[in-house]
Amino acid sequence: ALGEDEVAATKRVLGFDPEKSFEVADEVLAHTRQALDRGREAKAEWEKGFQEWRAAQPERAAEFDRIAACELPAGWEEKLPAFEAGKGVATRAASGKVLQALGAVIPELWGGSADLAGSNNTTIDPNSSFLPADNPLPGAKPYGRTIHFGIREHSMAAEMNGITLHGNTRVYGGTFLVFSDYMRNSVRLSALMHLPVTYVWTHDSIGLGEDGPTHQPVEHLASLRAIPGLNVVRPADANETAIAWREILKRYTKVFGKGAPHGLALTRQGVPTYEADENTVKGGYVRFEAEGGEPEVILIATGSEVHVAVEAREQLQAAGVPTRVVSMPCVEWFEEQDQGYRDSVLPPSVKARVSIEASIGLTWHKYVGEAGRTVSLEHFGASADGAVLFREFGFTAENVVAVARESLAVVSVR
Repeated sequence: ALGEDEVAATKRVLGFDPEKSFEVADEVLAHTRQALDRGREAKAEWEKGFQEWRAAQPERAAEFDRIAACELPAGWEEKLPAFEAGKGVATRAASGKVLQALGAVIPELWGGSADLAGSNNTTIDPNSSFLPADNPLPGAKPYGRTIHFGIREHSMAAEMNGITLHGNTRVYGGTFLVFSDYMRNSVRLSALMHLPVTYVWTHDSIGLGEDGPTHQPVEHLASLRAIPGLNVVRPADANETAIAWREILKRYTKVFGKGAPHGLALTRQGVPTYEADENTVKGGYVRFEAEGGEPEVILIATGSEVHVAVEAREQLQAAGVPTRVVSMPCVEWFEEQDQGYRDSVLPPSVKARVSIEASIGLTWHKYVGEAGRTVSLEHFGASADGAVLFREFGFTAENVVAVARESLAVVSVR
C-alpha cells in the first residue's frame, strides 16, 4: 500500500491538490451526469420497440413473460419419459432422453458438454448449435440450443454461472465425474452464490471400466458433498433420473440467495429399472421394505449400487433376515426432511446397517452408526471391465450379505 507521502506525490504529478481526498471536480460531475440523460433516451427508445414487438407477437410475448417469471410451461411434466421396470438402462442414457423430451417444450433449457457430449448424453437438439451462423456444424446459429463448450471444464462451469446470473434461461453442462476436479472452484462459486446451475457428471464410478484409475472417480462424491449448498444427486435407475430432473427444474429460482446448484452423478453402465417412486424427491426413501416383520438390518445405497443392495436383500430375506433397502439418491434433499420422516426411513431402533457406494465411505458413517458397516472403495480403481471391478472390489450381493451379518453380530452382543 502507498504511504501518505507517496499518495501526496502522486496527486501532485497528476495535478491534484495533495491536501484533499476523494475530490471530484464540478466539470467531471457535470460530464458524467450526462450519462443519465443518454440512459433515459436509450431506455425510452428500447421500451418503444419492446412494446411494438409485444403488440405484434402476443404469443411470444406471453412466453417471454412466463420465462421472466421463472415459471415452466403448462403440461411440461407430462412430457417426462417413463421407463419400463426391469429393463437395464444407463442413467446417463435416461438423462439424455429426459433432456431431449423436455427440450421440445422448455425453450429456455439449453446446455452442452466439455467435449464429451456423446458420452454425457447432453445434446438437447442435434440440429441446433450455439455458434455463428457460418459455422459448419449442423444447425449453427446465434440462438442454438446445444452449447459446444470445448475441452475446458472450469471455463464451462464459470460460463454457466454467468449465464445463470444473467437470467431468463436454464443452463446445464456435462463432463465425466472425475473431471469435476478441474471445475471445482467454479462449482464452489455456484454454491457460494446460490445459483441454480445444473452439472451433469457421468461415468460416476469404477463401473466405467477400462479407462482405468485415472478416469475412475473415487473421492469425488464425498468431496462434492462437502461443498456447502451443493446438492449431489446420484439416481439408482432411469425412473429416479427422470424424477430427479423434474425436481431440479422445479427447484429453479431467480431469487438471488435462494437457489442451489445440483450435480447429477450418472452411470455409464446399464442398471436395472424399478417402478417410479415419488419419494425420490425426498432424497432418501424405502425402496424395498422388509418382509416377515420389522427390519433387522437396513441396506443404504445410491446409484448403480442400489441393485446390489436389492440382490443382497433377496438373499438375506431367503435366510430369514427381514431386510429393508433404502435408496438415497440425494443426501442433501434427505437432510431437508423433518426428523419424523428421516426416522421413518432409518429407524433409530435398527442398529444393523450397511451402506453400499462405489466411492470412499466418508458420507456414510453418520448414517450407519457404530454398529454399522460400509461397503466402499478406499483405494484407486484398476483397468478392467466394470463388472469385473465390482466383483473384485466387493460390490456384490454376496459380500454385502457377509458385511450385513457382521453388523448384525455386533448388534447381537451389545
